Amino acid sequence: MPLSRAFRLSSALALVATGCHSEPPAPDGSPSVALPELPPPPESGSGAASAAIPEAPIPGPDPASLPQTRDLPLAQGPAFESRRQALWEAIVNDDPDRAMTFFFPLGAYQQVKDVTDPAADWKHRLVAAYRRDIHALHARLGTDAGAAKLIGLEVPESRARWVEPGEEWNKIGYYRVFGTKLRYSLAGEERAFDVKSLISWRGEWFVVHLSAIG
Repeated sequence: MPLSRAFRLSSALALVATGCHSEPPAPDGSPSVALPELPPPPESGSGAASAAIPEAPIPGPDPASLPQTRDLPLAQGPAFESRRQALWEAIVNDDPDRAMTFFFPLGAYQQVKDVTDPAADWKHRLVAAYRRDIHALHARLGTDAGAAKLIGLEVPESRARWVEPGEEWNKIGYYRVFGTKLRYSLAGEERAFDVKSLISWRGEWFVVHLSAIG
């Protein structure tokens, strides 16, 4: 075979071999970068149940343990209305424990009262009288106590005054008001119970004497 023909034949065979091993062109629209990996599927038993549970709010300090303020209390707002309702339910159900949220708190009384043992005075004199008064007011409602309807607690706020330390065996001051009325209706008639004395703690009214002062 002449040399020139043999050279042309070998060159053609090399081109064919090279074309058999080359990669085909990428089709139009193919991605030019690698796709991100998908997250692994959740394990069995996970999902909504494995979501983080929010932490319960940390309760703040007991207001009765905090210092007194000169904030003038108002006979309104959710806290006052809740305590007023608690007192009413205690009277209707003859259950003084329900009304303890409306009684002047022990921690505050220990800060206020200038006596030898304020905790004992609070428990054995004031709370004991409060309980007796609630039982007596329940008895005044009679056999139809459950039919009585609360109208409201009328606090004569214009008569409230700041009691200075030393006036009532007290070490620190507070607002005090006499003449509050717990108004209700029974058998179609409007009636009222007297609430002898409310005093303040940090801008909130509390009962300290319900039906009598002693």
